Amino acid sequence: MRPKEQIYSNYTEEDFSVWSILFDRQMEQLNGRVAKEFLEALEVIQFNRNEIPEFKKVNEILATTTGWELKTVPNISPAKEFFQLLAQKKFTATCWLRKMSELDYLEEPDMFHDVFAHTPLLSNKAYTDFFHKMGLLAEKYIDKEEIILKLQRLYWFTIEFGLIRSEGQIKIYGAGIISSKGETIHALSNDSIKHDFDISKIYEHDFRTDVIQEEYYVIDSFEQLSGSMDQIEAALFEEVKLD
Repeated sequence: MRPKEQIYSNYTEEDFSVWSILFDRQMEQLNGRVAKEFLEALEVIQFNRNEIPEFKKVNEILATTTGWELKTVPNISPAKEFFQLLAQKKFTATCWLRKMSELDYLEEPDMFHDVFAHTPLLSNKAYTDFFHKMGLLAEKYIDKEEIILKLQRLYWFTIEFGLIRSEGQIKIYGAGIISSKGETIHALSNDSIKHDFDISKIYEHDFRTDVIQEEYYVIDSFEQLSGSMDQIEAALFEEVKLD
């Protein structure tokens, strides 16, 4: 059974080794590929190779930067619950780590994905402004399954697998890419298809969670995302017939 709360003393020597190996490997892969906003946020959140992040300390930092916090969960939260927590400025995160034998592939997200890849940017005001607005929008239509599906696709192609124009180049900011060695290399290669950010296309773009993505969407800035929320909501009315 997965833990429902973080008990720091329960982490094993293997857990610390796994964190250290994954941290070093991904930082090497991300060099020159990840958005500067992520690297800046990584310094703010004070993550390093030697320490598994302690949620209490992380939440203290987030409280002073954006007012967000981590909420410990044992597994992936249902979409409705997840979006409702976003509306409260709470991000769900697991507190368990994969085994050494699972370094290269894991069927479900562990805390390296949730915490290393997602949490640093929770200290970025423009990023969390979009995140929060998405949660509020989902909460507004929480009983409309078609709407929630569209917003899941928006979340997938931005927060999880988004690319951004940064310092004159296309860089990574999506957590699903940041936490994956293979996806990090593939996303910026000539083998992937890159689209400009297009809400209507994203709403119709289905995805799979068990494969490396073939297509990605590129934003100009986090401010672009946050400033697009009126358009994002208006497009829902075009895509879905609301009662």
